[in-house]
Amino acid sequence: MKLGVFVSDFRNTVDTLDRLKAEKLGIILVQNGVYHASIKENGKSSPLLEKSANLYALSEDLETRGLTGSSVDSRVKVINYSDLVDLIFNDYEKLAWL
Repeated sequence: MKLGVFVSDFRNTVDTLDRLKAEKLGIILVQNGVYHASIKENGKSSPLLEKSANLYALSEDLETRGLTGSSVDSRVKVINYSDLVDLIFNDYEKLAWL
């Protein structure tokens, strides 16, 4: 199964993600979830970025929070709404929201 997971909060969601099993996992950071892509706590990146998954952050949500693409971790691909629609319809069979 190809699973796309929307992460919309900056709280620790790694435990929930660890329980999800998929042949292809995509983590799509939206709303406050985009902070995972750019904020470091105690000099460390979010543990969510260590997941074996394709990582995406929605550019419009980054901009709304005053963040830029250059502040995003290199493991995360910045996408726009058009890219998001392509992911939903072409890359992932099922979607979940955390």
